[in-house]
Amino acid sequence: MHILVSNLSLNIINDDLIQLFSSYGEVSFSAVVRDQKNGRSKGRAFIEMPFEAQGEQAISALNGTALDGQEISVQKIEGKAGEFNN
Repeated sequence: MHILVSNLSLNIINDDLIQLFSSYGEVSFSAVVRDQKNGRSKGRAFIEMPFEAQGEQAISALNGTALDGQEISVQKIEGKAGEFNN
């Protein structure tokens, strides 16, 4: 399952997301989207979880929760995470 996490604090890194989502199941991919010119976070990330039920559970539990002072949005998306680079 492909998941978009948005409204992330600029301090969040991949390891933070892996730790957070791993509470709900296996995380096969995590990538904070970064500006290609300056390397700064764009405040969103893509997560892949191989098991649909675990992904649904993570979305349900995490959407609208606070992470590093920001209320995050977590939603299912279609396609592969690598297709969403910008």
